[in-house]
Amino acid sequence: VQLQASGGGLVQAGESLRLSCSISQETLDYYAVGWFRQPPGKEREGISCMSRLDRSRRYADSAKGRFTLSKDNAQNTVFLQLNNLTPDDTAVYYCAAVDSVRFCPGFNLVGGMSWGKGTLVTVSS
Repeated sequence: VQLQASGGGLVQAGESLRLSCSISQETLDYYAVGWFRQPPGKEREGISCMSRLDRSRRYADSAKGRFTLSKDNAQNTVFLQLNNLTPDDTAVYYCAAVDSVRFCPGFNLVGGMSWGKGTLVTVSS
């Protein structure tokens, strides 16, 4: 399973970014997918995920109302729209996929997860 995240960059507080994660077609159809981030000096945390069962979306409290997860089957890509960014959103963002119903909605790190290389988001004040 190959995942490739992109779209990070340096922005000012209040601005937006859209992160992209290209995934193989088979994975997009049958796997749960999600986004994590790791701020400097902190542990990785789940931000948003899409359930394998019903494709419902789940957001961490820090992301609710500002971030939106979406997918484009034609492009085999999952997106994470980041709006109204703050310096606290500065982190390396990772996409992940796994063939498991236990991953989402709890962001559980189950066996067999595939990860893309992270993309850095830096928000200046």
